[in-house]
Amino acid sequence: MKKALLVGVSLAALGSAPALAADLAARPVYTKAPVVAPIYNWAGFYIGFNAGGGWSHNCWDINAAGGVAVPTTAEGCHDATGALVGGQIGYRWQVTNWVFGLEAQGDWANLKGSNTSSPAALFPLVNQTKIDAIGLFTGQVGYAWNNVLWYAKGGAAVTHSKYDGILTGFTFDQASETRWGGAVGTGVEIGFAPGWSVGVEYDHLFMGSRNVNFTTTPLFLSFQDRTDHIKQDVDMATVRVNYTFGGPVVARY
Repeated sequence: MKKALLVGVSLAALGSAPALAADLAARPVYTKAPVVAPIYNWAGFYIGFNAGGGWSHNCWDINAAGGVAVPTTAEGCHDATGALVGGQIGYRWQVTNWVFGLEAQGDWANLKGSNTSSPAALFPLVNQTKIDAIGLFTGQVGYAWNNVLWYAKGGAAVTHSKYDGILTGFTFDQASETRWGGAVGTGVEIGFAPGWSVGVEYDHLFMGSRNVNFTTTPLFLSFQDRTDHIKQDVDMATVRVNYTFGGPVVARY
């Protein structure tokens, strides 16, 4: 009797084995979800500061004296060099790895240089240029490798310049102007923390040439004594730190 019972239980177990195996095979297989690898987010508003140096090449040609036209005579060229510091604000859009932006930049500058006018034997005048402010209004296009961004930029530039004619140590005549021109540049920016980036940038400003009217100082009775045709361009290299905020989160899988 016991043997019969044991055989019956064994047969029942064998009969249920396929069903049990089917149940085991039907269980779902769980796998880990794909890991999202975030990339550095360049999109959004940003604000920052910059500092560096600049150099400007200036050529003066006199073409009028006392309001009367005279044959154009070259007075010579000089480089105005010095430091600059300022800030920038802008907005960037990011489409996959491409980054587009608009930016306004303003810098205090101290670019200064001079040369002795070429007709020095008759009139030993030192012509001096000082650029004390620079502004840029540019568009950008760049390509990002995660937290490294390379970009090119271009747009409008503006400078404020002061010109002095110095005679035997005294300022004889002077003029000042705000001049508009064009700008192109390029830079590399590296994100080192969420929202924070540091970079370097180089810009060239095409400021063209203009007639500038000079007036003598009160010590010399304050009258318009000459007109010089002054050609100017500017190069500037800066280190920049930016903080980006308010942009959408960008990620890739």
